[in-house]
Amino acid sequence: MATVNVKTMLIKPLSALLLASSLLAGSLSAAEQPLDRVAAIVDNDIVMYSQYQTRLNEVQNSIRQRDIEPPPEDVLRQQVMERLILDAIQLQIAERSGIRVSDEELAEAMTEIAKSNGLTQREFEQALAADGLTLAAAKEQIRQEMIINRVRQYRVGERIQISEQEIQNFLASDLGKMHLAEEFKLANILIPLSDGATRAELAAAEQTVASIVEQLERGADFSQMAVTYSASENALDGGEMGWRQAAQLPPPFDRMLTDMSVGQVTPPTRTPGGIIMLKLLDRRGDSVVYRDEVNVRHILLQPSEIRSPEATRQLATRIYERLRNGENFAQLAKQFSDDPGSALNGGALNWVDPNALAPAFRAEMERTDIGQLSKPFESQFGWHVLEVLDRRSTDTSQQVRKQQAANLLRNRKYDEELQTWLRQIRDEAYVEIKTL
Repeated sequence: MATVNVKTMLIKPLSALLLASSLLAGSLSAAEQPLDRVAAIVDNDIVMYSQYQTRLNEVQNSIRQRDIEPPPEDVLRQQVMERLILDAIQLQIAERSGIRVSDEELAEAMTEIAKSNGLTQREFEQALAADGLTLAAAKEQIRQEMIINRVRQYRVGERIQISEQEIQNFLASDLGKMHLAEEFKLANILIPLSDGATRAELAAAEQTVASIVEQLERGADFSQMAVTYSASENALDGGEMGWRQAAQLPPPFDRMLTDMSVGQVTPPTRTPGGIIMLKLLDRRGDSVVYRDEVNVRHILLQPSEIRSPEATRQLATRIYERLRNGENFAQLAKQFSDDPGSALNGGALNWVDPNALAPAFRAEMERTDIGQLSKPFESQFGWHVLEVLDRRSTDTSQQVRKQQAANLLRNRKYDEELQTWLRQIRDEAYVEIKTL
């Protein structure tokens, strides 16, 4: 098995917010080493000198492995102690807030770390042992890192507010357009032609292009045509250019691509470098996003102290028969339905996203044609009869773009707010450093 740097391996797959200095931290080292002396008091916790020295050694080793110039010794020692102090403060906040990481979540994280490094569980444990670490020690450190990450997400996240005006301003900005612009995966064929080309050179180039177009129309492979004819630097890669935004392409290609379907090829177009044809291999980003919605109404019957589950099922069957015989759905819903949110509206749920509904309800709705009743069925809420009134696909592209913008703005604010929050909790904590 290849040599693995376990300290890096354990930390790398986790969020960038997690601690990145070492594997051993917190009370872990104190549990594994004889009681020595207190290095710092942090509110209701202490940092032992052994913990501090272990972390310092880890950071020094990391600096050496990365072959970078270390800071002065006193500066490095102060930074290591400050990191341990902040860890202790955040773990105490987690304890007071009831923030936990379950054994199942921890096991899943450990499995993911091993998997992301191409190791089986046994190989992972062997790598830990080779680095002088036990599985229990690794688990405890990862648990602490996950807890600290969760504390930060909660405490910093609640400090970040994104207004509707901020979202709109970002969407209208050049930066927002750049981040959210649709991207196109492209391939090209370039037939070189200089600005001062003679008539003979122009005719020869146009003849070559016409031959390529004819072959493509007969089903020739675009990448093979690129290898054979193109003068672009990516010709031997089948002309593949990778992902591009429309703004990165010269006119008129920026406009052409918007209306093209994947697999289509642009008409041959004269550019300063020659005659170019682009093939759209794929697209991602700012494409139209549709959400399926269903206009549905239902009658819900729930068992109660005076109506048994079997009696509820039988009532649902009788109501179903009455509906089949032509009785008014809205009137029966108002009379019988136990769903207070829809009963007064004749059982109407109006247009709903199927993914927002209970699995049993969604499954039955999907099996029911427009204008048809479902047979009585049971969900976690009780017995239902539903009627599908209509189906549609709604363009939700704008909502998706706004959510993407909000996420980008939140991420931009997060680092700044995190540092502000860390300074605040450090200033508010009682800290007494005994030794460095």
